[in-house]
Amino acid sequence: MVSGLSAEKVSVARLNHRLDSFGVRAYTARMFPKFLFVLALLFTLSPWASPPLSLALGIAFGLFLTHPFPKEAKTYSKTLLQISVVGLGFGMNLLDVLRAGRSGFIYTAVGITATMLLGLALGRMMRVAETNALLISVGTAICGGSAIAAVGPVVRAKDEEMSISLGTVFILNSVALLIFPLIGSAVGLGQTQFGLWAALAIHDTSSVVGAATKYGAQALAVGTTVKLARALWIVPLTLGTAFFKRQQAKIQWPWFILFFCLAALLKTYVTIGTLVYEWLTVLAKAGLRATLFLIGSGISIATLRKVGARPLLLGVILWLIVGVLSLLLIRGGLIGL
Repeated sequence: MVSGLSAEKVSVARLNHRLDSFGVRAYTARMFPKFLFVLALLFTLSPWASPPLSLALGIAFGLFLTHPFPKEAKTYSKTLLQISVVGLGFGMNLLDVLRAGRSGFIYTAVGITATMLLGLALGRMMRVAETNALLISVGTAICGGSAIAAVGPVVRAKDEEMSISLGTVFILNSVALLIFPLIGSAVGLGQTQFGLWAALAIHDTSSVVGAATKYGAQALAVGTTVKLARALWIVPLTLGTAFFKRQQAKIQWPWFILFFCLAALLKTYVTIGTLVYEWLTVLAKAGLRATLFLIGSGISIATLRKVGARPLLLGVILWLIVGVLSLLLIRGGLIGL
């Protein structure tokens, strides 16, 4: 019996050796993550996927497998997000967009100012590096990674400072997308209320759109519009930061917001293309799900370690204050559209 087992082990060892000699095992180990990545990405494009599920799949992949296309995923996720947001414009009425944007202007101005001041004050109290505190505050106040990417070069942030700030906002985005629809339902927020809350309290546009899509069509319209209106504040904030730092500001203009408005304009006044608009909206939602998967796949154990305790704690505290306070104000009827 023992000799039989030994012979079997020897046979398996010889087979593994032969496979190694032909490079089969190495090839399989290299191709398996790529196969799973492509398979999961294709699933997110299907009607069976949802924004939270797509993000969860991405996070699971990033945590437990080696990412086969890290640079490509980071590059294409940003472009795909912008294209998807423009596509969502074909499902919205321009008059509703303008109404929501106009009504949310005051909340945006007050909210951005208060969040920036609070974030910088908390950063000093918690002894977080000044640049990290500024970038996390900017990301929380306006639109997450886009704002950090715009302001970072102006303050001459180092690569590790950019990574820490982006990682902090990135992790909180993922959490928000998963829990905000649940909280909204639990406290009885209406469609418009949830859309406004998501736009005020969630960092990145992608997560706002993802959470609002899960909640409903009206929430999506309000959340996207108010969030894109907030994104326009990247320009004055970057110019203001450059002025105080006495540096030349190179601003990346958010042109996709203009195309979003043009798409809504066509939807509102050029009714002959209604069927095309519906298909473009469906494709945009699929693109958003794929974007969330790509973003989630960028979270790894190394990312979590790089973020560190203090900057992450600052981001969490600031996010909780903004999220809870805005929810109480909206739930109490003190702010609304």
